[in-house]
Order: sequence, then structure tokens, then C-alpha cells
Amino acid sequence: MPKPYPQEFRDDVVRVARAREAGVTLAQIAKDFGVHEMTLNKWMRQADIDDGNRPGTTRAESHELRDARRRIRLLEQENEVLRRAAAYLSQANLPKRLFPLVTQLATERISVALTCRVLKLCRQQYYRWLASPVTPAEWDQAHRANALFDAHRDDPEFGYRYLYEEASAAGVSMSARTAWKLCSTNAWWSSFGKKRGRNGKKPGPPVHDDRLATTDEHGVTRHEFVADHPNEVWLSDITEHWTNEGKLYLCAVKDVCSGRIVGYSISDRMKSSLAVAALDSAVARRRSDGADVAGCIIHTDRGSQFRSRSFVHAINRHGLAGSMGRVGAAGDNAAMESFFALLQKNVLDRQSWATQEELRIAIVTWIERTYHRRRRQDRLGRLTPIEFETIMTTAVELAA
Repeated sequence: MPKPYPQEFRDDVVRVARAREAGVTLAQIAKDFGVHEMTLNKWMRQADIDDGNRPGTTRAESHELRDARRRIRLLEQENEVLRRAAAYLSQANLPKRLFPLVTQLATERISVALTCRVLKLCRQQYYRWLASPVTPAEWDQAHRANALFDAHRDDPEFGYRYLYEEASAAGVSMSARTAWKLCSTNAWWSSFGKKRGRNGKKPGPPVHDDRLATTDEHGVTRHEFVADHPNEVWLSDITEHWTNEGKLYLCAVKDVCSGRIVGYSISDRMKSSLAVAALDSAVARRRSDGADVAGCIIHTDRGSQFRSRSFVHAINRHGLAGSMGRVGAAGDNAAMESFFALLQKNVLDRQSWATQEELRIAIVTWIERTYHRRRRQDRLGRLTPIEFETIMTTAVELAA
């Protein structure tokens, strides 16, 4: 069963359908976006329900019901965990944690013998703890912490090594590791911060190797953006553009073989979630077409969004292979930069955009209607990306 389209893609199609010009039918909109007309009608009915223009169960209500059921299951699991934890603690594995409870219940006229019997504690251990609640080791640790704190209060610029020496000079012996642990736990650090680089933040290290780089006989590194089949190599990058309401960011994922934008995400914030949403959209839309994307290379630059843990986890979750270019080398992702140049010339620079919604509709319409289905490319034999993929898919099916 094919997986559903990403929600952001559905919302974009509904936006374009609602903002269509006179004479443009829903069938034409559905054809431009590669969906069935009945599917588009269903999406528009659900959008009307969500906006309160039609009776029915809204998407938010469905999510609330699903969340409520999930919370109930979580509460049941948490109760089971608490029951197991109570059973574990009652077996005297950590009796000292329950001894203060015995004392508190004793003040409420519940006998120590009864409490220890119910909690399966040893009364002799409780009375020994009551006679000496603080062990010698804990007492020594407190003295060491006091000595370090006194040295830190006198000289806040000292690090833990100097504090350790000051404490030793004061007659409180400890190891340097113990001093570091106490200073770290209590945040007793030097008042001098670490020096920053002259040019601000340094570029972060790559989290993936450059899988598309080749070195010729002269030692020059080059990138060839070629692929024999779809879903072998994807490229991704982020672009931005100003509107009167602020910046709008687009993260797109491009298939090298056909040049098709297989996934994208648009937002007013350039966060790692933008890149993750674009990648999830690409995987979902490819899988909805019945394609297998496992092993596909996803090549990006060294932006913080693509080096984030969430993006790396998304790559691993989908079974993709990460690839990352060099710092400040736009040519390492030239094929993606060429697409953004087309977008800049054909959409972004054509006019000034008043609202983010207006620019979003223009970007989505140009990608799905013009770039995918009307713009022919020389390297594809004067075919559009959709026509090229259709021919390749048909050839593969006939060969099989």
C-alpha cells in the first residue's frame, strides 16, 4: 500500500487550488501536481472542515483523540513502572533511600516495626542509620567541597586545578579527579571564558564523507553530478528570500538523475527541522510512488542544519548514505545551486512579495507546474523531469 503524501505538500496543493484563477479547473490543478482529482477534492473537503466551513471531524480533533489514547497507554505503562519500582526498592537494594520515609511515618504514629515489615527493611540497619545518618565518606566529601568553594570564592578566576592546589595547601587532601568532579557538579568554573576565533564561529566538522568527490591525476578535486537511475543520488540545500513579512526559507531535495525536486519544505525559520521535513517529504513522496530509497546518497554542504543530530538521525532512519562537501566550496553542490539560480530568476526576482503566503504559493506552483512538467532540459533529451522518469520507469518495468 503506497504511503500518504506529506501534510505540507497537501496544504500547498490546497492553497494553490483555492487561489486558482478564473477558468482553471480542479482537474488541471490535480494534473499539475501529479495527484488524482478525487484526491484533491478529498483534501479540499478536509481543509473546509478544518476551517469550520463544513461539518465533520477536524484534523485537530482526530489528532487530539489519537493523542489522548496514546497518553492513556503511557499512563498505564508509567503505573506499571512505578509498581515495579516500588517492588524493587522494597527488596532492600537501596534501603537508605527509604529510611527517611520510616522516620516520617514514625512521627505520624506508624510504628517502625510495621513500616519495616511492609517495606521489607531491616530494623537494625534503620537504627544504625538513625544513629549516624551521615557516613564518614559523605562527611569527607562535604569537607572537600567546602575547601574548594572557599578557594573559588576567594579567587573566581581559578580553574579546578588551582582550586585543587589551594585546597591541598589548606590541609584538605583529594585527587585532581575528585576536585574536577566536585567543581563540575557545582559549576565552580573560572570566570574567564574561552577565547573565540577572530572571525567568529568556525565551520563545523563534516559529519559525513564526500561521496561524490573524485581526484584527477593533477590532484584536483572535482564533483560529477551524474546518476544512472533515480534515487541513487540526491542533493539538498537551503535558500532564502525577503518578503514584507520577513524572510521565507526553502529547503529542497533534488534527484540528480532526472533533476526532479523530490521533496521540499518551506518555513519562516531556518532550523534543522526544516531540513528534516524536506528529507522526510522526499522519502514519503518516493515511497508513495512505490520506489525504494534505501542506500540513496544525500549530498549537502556543511550548514549547521545538515550537521544537526536530528538530520543525521533522519538519514539513518531512512537508510540513506550521507555525503558532505567542503567549506566555502559552492561547486561541491553546483547542481543544486543551478536550480536555486533558476528559481531566483523565474520566481523570486520577478516582483516584490508582500506576504509569505503569496511567495509560498508562487514557489510551489513554479516547482510542480512549470519546472517538473513544462520546462524541458537538454541533458534529459529535451524532456521534462516527469516525462524522463516516466520513460525510465516504463523501461525498467518492461525489462523486468
